[in-house]
Amino acid sequence: MVIVTKPKASAEEITAIETRITTEGLQPHKIVGEALVIIGVIGTPSEDFREQMAVFPGVERVVRIGKPYTMAGRGDSRSDTTIEVKGASIGGGDGVTIMAGPCTIENRDQLMSTADTVKLHGATILRGGAWKPRTSPYSFQGMKEEGLELLQEAGLRTGLPTITEVMEPDLVEKVAEYTDILQIGARNSQNFALLREAGASGIPVMVKRGPGATVEEWIMSAEYVMAEGNPNVMLCERGIKTFEPSTRNSLDINGIAMAKRLSHLPVICDPSHATGKWYLVEPATLAGIAAGADGVIIEVHPTPDHALCDGPQSLTFGNYENLVKKIRAIATAVGRPVKDLTDITSQLSQ
Repeated sequence: MVIVTKPKASAEEITAIETRITTEGLQPHKIVGEALVIIGVIGTPSEDFREQMAVFPGVERVVRIGKPYTMAGRGDSRSDTTIEVKGASIGGGDGVTIMAGPCTIENRDQLMSTADTVKLHGATILRGGAWKPRTSPYSFQGMKEEGLELLQEAGLRTGLPTITEVMEPDLVEKVAEYTDILQIGARNSQNFALLREAGASGIPVMVKRGPGATVEEWIMSAEYVMAEGNPNVMLCERGIKTFEPSTRNSLDINGIAMAKRLSHLPVICDPSHATGKWYLVEPATLAGIAAGADGVIIEVHPTPDHALCDGPQSLTFGNYENLVKKIRAIATAVGRPVKDLTDITSQLSQ
């Protein structure tokens, strides 16, 4: 970082700044100009130190040089991270992964029929919500542990690894018993206790972007997970809040491309929550893939008009099948074909 002193900072103030830097175990490098003094800080200053120096006597401002996310960042010429989960591959820059399934697990028949269908048409990861964060406390909140049991059954039935949301730190251990990937929802993207607990679980984690989070804040959420020693983290762009009322959220295509530039972690596009409308899921999906997304997570339901949660943004089986055909075409056109399962040969159970 660089410390810029005030134009009329005294020699005593500048000396005190240098002493404070040295006390922190860092090395000051002073450059004296005509109107002010600039002091470079050599080393790795903590965020607390940066904040303290910003209000230190004689300091005009503190300028960050490096990025605050040391593990999630693309620095040091890091190659794209690949996450392997039971034969499914996510990231690495060599293809597109399809995750699909119902927003919420409602009953066994609904989940099993959806799981069979999404696998048949290209999905390599099955999604399904057991605990559902809802805006209204009176809306369906999910089947909870019974839903986890059904999700695990569907995963075994199809041979697909599974992903589901975990909402509370105390639930991480329980949810991790049933699923292969933990999802941190948008509302919890800055629930730091939950991020830490998910990281400590040791299984892959997908961090959704908060509706009001900047790209840097989003990547910093992933950093919290990685700081617990878990390298298997992916980012998910699911739309941000803007002034536009015609869609549920606004899919940030810029954000996908920027996250790919700033981070080596896989980036997943969630067109269902981004748009909130089934007929916009297709163009949003294809745009996300063209922008560089390593995968998509799509909501599919046998009868969206009877869905207990997010029916308007869920695809029917037929619409999902048609979308996958277009995903394959776009993915191939941009040199990243759709990924298939690599080492799972089990067939659908009867």
